[in-house]
Amino acid sequence: MSRQPHRIGIIGGSGLYHIDGLTDTRWVRIKTPFGPPSDELLTGRLAGRDVVFLPRHGRGHRLLPSELPHRANIWALKKLGVAWIVSVSAVGSLQKKYRPRDIVFIDQFLDRTKQSSNHTFFGRGIVAHVAFAHPVSEPLRQLLVASAKRLKLRAHDGGTYVCMEGPAFSTRAESLANRAAGHDVIGMTNLGEAKCAREAEIAYASAAMVTDYDCWNDDHDHVTVEMIVGNLHANADAAKRLVLDVLPHVPAAPNWPEHRALDTAILTDRKLWPAKTLRDLKPFLGRFA
Repeated sequence: MSRQPHRIGIIGGSGLYHIDGLTDTRWVRIKTPFGPPSDELLTGRLAGRDVVFLPRHGRGHRLLPSELPHRANIWALKKLGVAWIVSVSAVGSLQKKYRPRDIVFIDQFLDRTKQSSNHTFFGRGIVAHVAFAHPVSEPLRQLLVASAKRLKLRAHDGGTYVCMEGPAFSTRAESLANRAAGHDVIGMTNLGEAKCAREAEIAYASAAMVTDYDCWNDDHDHVTVEMIVGNLHANADAAKRLVLDVLPHVPAAPNWPEHRALDTAILTDRKLWPAKTLRDLKPFLGRFA
């Protein structure tokens, strides 16, 4: 069977790499200029496509959200030829309509983190400002929405993801403020992935799996680790079905706007680019060299 030049990345938690039909699997260790990724990356074939799976927190869930090496993770995926990323992650609901075990295909972010240096590849002599008004790849997001409809999953088209620092869950005051502002879900991981993916010219979309009502809803127990784990296990089957369904619909060639995100983003004159920075960013700056 012929190999495809462009792979589809899947970022998620434990269980997703045990998808029935995943073949030709191999765990690959990648060295990056930004340190080690969260874990080795699992390459293989699924639903007729070449895929790369990354355990976001490492196998066994060893990394805090604030410890996630977003730059290393996205750099490693890019190095392995990934042009699209489907992210699967747990979120808390800020609105009653998003029930535990629903899926929200988010289309916006609100940043409540302090991780800006880990959310960009640039600096060290090269200045770039990517367009981020629409932080999620809309074509990929719509493919996920269509898959959810075909599978009759409990899913929602669009929503704002509040990315908080963690590792503690929200205070009640924070939860009520985010809810009153009209935001939809809250998590600790996706924003850094989305920002780095845009700079790496990878199309990124997220399936936000609702596990709880955060702590604003007095009619439900406040979020706990036990609650999250229980609902994550229940969500795992839906996530696997979603990934299997969407893969064949992803284009064979990367030709969406996200795949040319750097065309108008780099301000530094090419003659001034430091050689080491260019080498470090070769997976996505190589086409400018």
